[in-house]
Amino acid sequence: MTTPPDQDPPTVLGSVPPLRAWIRTFLIGLCMGSADGVPGVSGGTIALIAGVYERLIAAITAVTPGRVIRFVRALTPLDGGVDLRGAFAELLELDIWFLLALVAGVGTAVVIVTHIVTVASQETPALLFGFFFGLIAASAVVLLRSLTVESPFQIGAGVLGFLLAFYVSGVSNTAADGGSLALVFIAGMIGVSAMILPGISGSLLLVILGQYDRMSMALADFVDALIALATGGPAEDVTTTAVPVVTFIVGGLVGLFTIARVVRRALEYNRRATLAFLVALVVGALRAPVVKVRSEVGFSTDVLIAFVAAAAIGAAFLLALDWYAVDLDLDKI
Repeated sequence: MTTPPDQDPPTVLGSVPPLRAWIRTFLIGLCMGSADGVPGVSGGTIALIAGVYERLIAAITAVTPGRVIRFVRALTPLDGGVDLRGAFAELLELDIWFLLALVAGVGTAVVIVTHIVTVASQETPALLFGFFFGLIAASAVVLLRSLTVESPFQIGAGVLGFLLAFYVSGVSNTAADGGSLALVFIAGMIGVSAMILPGISGSLLLVILGQYDRMSMALADFVDALIALATGGPAEDVTTTAVPVVTFIVGGLVGLFTIARVVRRALEYNRRATLAFLVALVVGALRAPVVKVRSEVGFSTDVLIAFVAAAAIGAAFLLALDWYAVDLDLDKI
């Protein structure tokens, strides 16, 4: 959406989309955020189903160093004065109204889902992580069904991905609570960048890294502190709880514009091997919910029955989503 050189940049009011478009994009964002909030379901898949995936990728890849420099220069007196319309024209090149509505929907859903997850992880961990196990297992089945492996290199990539996820998801839970902010930053980079890939769940990667529970509780605490502040609570709680959340967000932004591009380059270089590695991560991550329940409550007969029942519900939910998606085409990633 480049402005011709002989035409003035559009005004702010003239560029605002109609309310119906705002609502539709916001609702898509809600669905994407709800998907991104649970392991095994990908927000990128929802974007693909809703028909906005290519637009989302185009908006993200439109963020380039050159455009950022032009935007900053337009807001400074370096080129003969501040050019607000020129700066806004650069934002329009990023499809800014679409991104704002989508991010608002995603953010709203993530806050709601993480609150639910935080309560469920404390009250009914067997049911919660059983549900996650079913989501992950069904997601693995769907992805494996769409994957074709034709060379030893692709098999090796898949084996490497499985072993990596299986090992990390087994040891990460013990170190997660004491993990540094550097680990939170890295988790943000990896998790958020994966959230835009259809079929690959960013939350699942957070589970593998042992940061899913931690960030769910951190976000819930931050939102509670904000609500308390609005009703006269102490500002210190907001500052304290904001640190891991802001660290994760900054890491996510860095990952969105770096790791996401690396993954796409890898897909362009050797699509099948890269997909074999990514799908194998999902399979290897099946260990994570089992380890979590075993460490939290242990596997008695009652716990095992609850875990299996919740897993069946999670698998049914994911398979129903896949049915509505018809067939996930990995070539569209």
